[in-house]
Amino acid sequence: PMKRLRGELDSSMAPKRRPASASFGSGPCAKRPGWTADALKDAPLGRSHRSAIGKARLSACCTETKAILGLPDNYLVGVVPASDTGAVEMVMWSMLGERPVDICYWESFGKTWYQDAVDELKLDNVTGIKAGFGELPDLSKTDPSHDVVFTFNGTTAGVKVPDTDWIPDDRQGLTICDATSAIFGMDMGDWTKLDVITYSWQKVLGGEGAHGMLILGPRAVARLESFTPPRPLPKLFRLTKGGKLIKAIFDGEVINTPSMMCVEDYLDALSWAKSIGGLSALIAKSLANFKVLSDFVERTPWIEFLCAVPEHRSNTSVCFVLKAPNGEGMSKEAVDKLRKMLESEAVCYDIGSYRDAPAGGGRLGGRPEM
Repeated sequence: PMKRLRGELDSSMAPKRRPASASFGSGPCAKRPGWTADALKDAPLGRSHRSAIGKARLSACCTETKAILGLPDNYLVGVVPASDTGAVEMVMWSMLGERPVDICYWESFGKTWYQDAVDELKLDNVTGIKAGFGELPDLSKTDPSHDVVFTFNGTTAGVKVPDTDWIPDDRQGLTICDATSAIFGMDMGDWTKLDVITYSWQKVLGGEGAHGMLILGPRAVARLESFTPPRPLPKLFRLTKGGKLIKAIFDGEVINTPSMMCVEDYLDALSWAKSIGGLSALIAKSLANFKVLSDFVERTPWIEFLCAVPEHRSNTSVCFVLKAPNGEGMSKEAVDKLRKMLESEAVCYDIGSYRDAPAGGGRLGGRPEM
C-alpha cells in the first residue's frame, strides 16, 4: 500500500482476491447474502400501516425480534421513529430526571447522549464516566443507585463492553443501553441486566434506515408509569397516556407512519437470521469475519487496532490505525488517498473514520451479514 500511495504500483501488482462484498460501512450495512429486491415482493405497499396486514407485519417485527434474541417473556419490543437516535432520545426525555444519572462514553454517540442530558434536558447530577477513543472507561465507577446510560458498542471507536458483570442485580436505577451495532452481532449477556435496549434496523443485519427499535424491561415500564418528567414531550417521544404505558406501541402500532417497504426488508433479515441458526449463528458468523481481519493485523506491520485491549475490541465496527513507513501514524491525507483508491478499485466502501475520530484510522466491519 505504501508503494501504491506513492504511485509506484501498477495494476498487475494489485491483489487478485477481493471481498465478496465491498460494503464495509458501519451503517447502513451490507444486505444479507443473496439479497435481491425480490425479497420485498410481498410488502403491502400502498396499504395503511393501520390495516390488518400492515399491523400484522409490524407486530411480526416485534415478535420475531423477541424470539431470535431470546428476550425474557416480560420484556416488550416496539418499533419507534427516527432510528436508534430517536429511540435513545425518547427514553432519555421520558425517563431521566427521577434520580442522578451516570453516562458512560468513549466515542461520538455516547458523548452525544451526555451532552444532551446536560445541555438539552438540563439535568442535575449528571456524571460523565469517560475514556478516549480506543479505550473503555472504568464501568465499575457507576453508582447502582443512579440511572446509567451507555453504548454497548462504541461504533466510532471500535471498543465494546466485554460483559455486563459490572451491573448489579439489586440496582435501584435503570440501565439504558444503546445497543445499535452490537445487538445480533455480540453476546450481550443476561438481558435482565439491561432495563432499556435500543437499536436501529440499518445496523448489523443490514436493514434500511429511519426506524428504531425499543425494548423495555418491567423496571423501565414501572418508571414510565410512576414518573412524570418535568418537561413537555413532543408526540414522537410519548410512551404513556394517562400515566399508563401505551402498550399498543409494542403490539404493531406505531407513533408515526413507517415505510412498509423497510418493514418487509427487516422481516426478511430476521427470516434469514432464523434460517442460519438464530442468534448464536449470527454471533459466530460475526466473530469469524472479525478473525479474518484480526489475522491480517497480526501478520501486517503497517496496521494495528485502535483498541489495544483484545477483550474490548469491537467485532462489528472495527477501527484501525495505519502506520507510515517510519512507524508513526499515517497522515490523514495518506489515509484518505488509500481509502479512495480502495473505493475506486471496488474493494471496500465507506471505511473512513467518523468525523470526530482521531486522524489516521478507518473502520471495517465483522458483521454477520458479510
